Amino acid sequence: MFSEIEQDDLSEVVANNETVVVQFSASWCGNCRIMKPKFKMMASQNEGVTFIVVDAEKFPESRKLANVDNLPTFATFKNGKLVNQTQTNKADVLAELVAEVI
Repeated sequence: MFSEIEQDDLSEVVANNETVVVQFSASWCGNCRIMKPKFKMMASQNEGVTFIVVDAEKFPESRKLANVDNLPTFATFKNGKLVNQTQTNKADVLAELVAEVI
């Protein structure tokens, strides 16, 4: 499943889904825009995993869940807990991150 949150409620999404992969981004971030289609494609290839895009500028409480200090940041959550995170603009690095939780 792929979606973008519309309110600062990532904590609810993480609590209510077993495996969550998050892309923290911002509208001004070029690398974020480059990675978004790759992130969306990865979502289509991993059924049963929730893929969420969070605008880190609009939703500061959600950003705190992964201590985001650079964009794009990708974070994985399993059973409500942060597993890992990375800042990258490379699809293979993102794939390795996702592989850790599936």
